[in-house]
Amino acid sequence: MKKYNPISAEEAVKKIKSKDRVYIQAAAAAPQVLINAMSARHEELRDVEVCHLHTEGEAPYANPDLRDSFHVNSFFIGKNIRHTLKAGNGSYTPVFLSELPLLFKRNIIDLDVALIHVSVPDRHGYCSLGVSVEATLAAIDNAPYVIAQVNKHMPRTHGAGIIHVSEIDAFVESDEHLPEHLMAKPSAIENKIGDHVANLIEDRSTLQMGIGSIPNAVLTRLTNHKDLGLHTEMFSDGVIDLIQNNVINGNYKEVNRGRALSTFLIGSQRLYDYVDDNPFVEMRASNYTNNVAVIKQNPRMVAINSAIEVDVTGQVCADSIGPHMYSGVGGQMDFMRAASLSDGGKAIIALPSTTKKGISRIVPSLNPGAGVVTTRAHVHYVVTEYGVANLYGKTIKQRVKSLVDIAHPDHQERIDKDYFELIMR
Repeated sequence: MKKYNPISAEEAVKKIKSKDRVYIQAAAAAPQVLINAMSARHEELRDVEVCHLHTEGEAPYANPDLRDSFHVNSFFIGKNIRHTLKAGNGSYTPVFLSELPLLFKRNIIDLDVALIHVSVPDRHGYCSLGVSVEATLAAIDNAPYVIAQVNKHMPRTHGAGIIHVSEIDAFVESDEHLPEHLMAKPSAIENKIGDHVANLIEDRSTLQMGIGSIPNAVLTRLTNHKDLGLHTEMFSDGVIDLIQNNVINGNYKEVNRGRALSTFLIGSQRLYDYVDDNPFVEMRASNYTNNVAVIKQNPRMVAINSAIEVDVTGQVCADSIGPHMYSGVGGQMDFMRAASLSDGGKAIIALPSTTKKGISRIVPSLNPGAGVVTTRAHVHYVVTEYGVANLYGKTIKQRVKSLVDIAHPDHQERIDKDYFELIMR
């Protein structure tokens, strides 16, 4: 049996060879010490494919100057590697978050090395994947060689992300705090959106929402709600007070009743301290948390997601600006579909009516090249600061009127006119 015998990061990453495919654990769990050690070997490595979801922290391997050494394959495009798509040293693989583990399990994408970030082993030899499970369990099973950054600051979370030291081939000890994502104060526009969304949420609903000012604005308006549940792909600090005040208790969920379910977490040190050894928070792989057949079992499932733009028929673009990839498919469709199928569920897209430059995000038609992440048949509600458009069961003509009504008043007449001219061509 493999034993816990820490070595240096420089020694551990020597196992990575030219033409290898390397998976990096996602989000706040990205193992920065291992990433830096791998990147430092760029002069002796060629054609290494580095694949991952969004990662926090630095990504030195994504430097276009290192294109001969590393190519980035993103399953979700984060800010730290977005430039690689234009520079040519990066690619994007569209995939539902629910299906990413299957790419490894079915050997569609074979890995050579997995770089992971874990808690210190307990007295039984078990480590926790901490704040990010997503596809990492499947990556560990698929990769012949697993290198773990072992960190006393990684929270020990409950759920499926528990692995034994025997599943790890090399250990590198570190003592670094996880990257923090501090919540910005919502703007007046975001607060209005939060009001509208909160009014759609009934007591005993189960919530899915991401990170950002709009989810935060929604959460601050739920303090008088009762018996909410949490089944989401990720959450941040905004849920802590609601859990501690018994607003979120999971008592009426059907899946993992009495527990908050997630696959990764990003937030402040308060969040990381809160989830450490907290049995209320259960971390599971994304093929479970994002599985439509699992999620839809929760009655009154409410999925709250955002978009880059929405056309007046209800098509939702959430991953690209025109043909230029910006983020990814992620788990939006997993939860939008599941909420639609849930008994009393609601599938919600919430976004400001305009960009910061004043460009309307409610449009006559999506920009040329823009991708449809959520189809017009899937979305139920679209929410802006100007109100709620209920599209479910509505005709195209009815949808156009409802969406024009919640566009910014400065753009409403033009949107209506442009759409009419478009369909009359």
